[in-house]
Amino acid sequence: MTKWQDLCKQIRAASSDENFLKILKQVGSFNAKILSIAMIVVLLISVVELIVFLINQILLTLSGNPSTTLIELFGLFLNVLVALAVLENITVYLKRHVIQVELVITASLIVIARKIIIFDAKSTPNLYLGGLALIVAALSFCYWLVRRTNQTHSS
Repeated sequence: MTKWQDLCKQIRAASSDENFLKILKQVGSFNAKILSIAMIVVLLISVVELIVFLINQILLTLSGNPSTTLIELFGLFLNVLVALAVLENITVYLKRHVIQVELVITASLIVIARKIIIFDAKSTPNLYLGGLALIVAALSFCYWLVRRTNQTHSS
């Protein structure tokens, strides 16, 4: 009977809120480490793609529409910036176990900026551009609000 009681005590101890939260924190940290490694791979691939594009389109062949080439270049460059922002957010999570909303909003603004830069006005309805403008306004307001709140709490 003592073995049974010991087993029950161990199960109760293992299932306590503190231990459960500790396990959740460890699982979250492990997943964040896996995501950061994957994000580093994505970042490296994005940088290589940007460099290859620069060499092929700008330096070797100046054929084609230069504005189209620049739009593609800006799109690739913003891909790298988005990957850096996501990696920074994962890094902050690993250090502080907090997701920084300001970084998430910044990454979202970069993604929308990329959409606007590569936007083809000829083949896309005007309503789509209006939707993007509304998203930019909403994200900008959210960024301002979060930034203002962070400044108020830090002082």
